[in-house]
This record gives sequence, structure tokens and C-alpha cells, in this order.
Amino acid sequence: MTTGTDVAPPTPEIARALKRYRVGAWVVGVGLLVLVLVGMPLKYLAGDPTVVAVVGPVHGFLYMGYLLLTADLAYRDRWPVGRAVLVALAGTIPFVSFVAERKVTRPLRAAESVAS
Repeated sequence: MTTGTDVAPPTPEIARALKRYRVGAWVVGVGLLVLVLVGMPLKYLAGDPTVVAVVGPVHGFLYMGYLLLTADLAYRDRWPVGRAVLVALAGTIPFVSFVAERKVTRPLRAAESVAS
């Protein structure tokens, strides 16, 4: 597992998995925000379920991809199971996927900068 005190840079495989995870975290996070901040108010306040009907299933599909990307990064970076589960659950709570992405990225970026 990579921690903030490790100075070894991430392997190329971990760096690629991290990049894929970061993209997935942002896509899922933005999709969830659209669903919650736009779709839900439109559905319940304006009576228009169109956004929820479109974005909801898309977010669900993208979340499955996010789970795979999280599992891939967790496996490659040898995370404890608890950490992997918490990061995976971050895609279900608005704004938390962005926080989790930063928390996951920080130690690996620090290791990269030390190696440069």
C-alpha cells in the first residue's frame, strides 16, 4: 500500500490505473450531481421526470465502471479491503467522489514528485 511516507514512485501500471480511476471518479461525481441537483428537483418540484429517467440509468451504468476502476487500482496498489470499499461507496454520495479522488491521488502524486 502506498502511504504519504513512502518515497517510491508508483509503478507505470499503478499510474495508469490511477489516471483511469480519476477520470471515472469525476464522471460518476458529475453524473450524480446532475441527477441530484437537476434531475430530482425537476422530478419532484416541476413534475418532469425526464432528466431522472435519462441520467439515472446512465449514472448506474457508469457507477459499475467506477467500481471496476476502483477495484483495479485497489488491487494494483494493494489497498486494504476496507479502504477499497469506502472509496467505492464514495460514488454514491454527492460530492464525496471528488473528495475520495483527491485523497487517493495525494499520496501517489507526492511519491511521483519526490521521484522527479
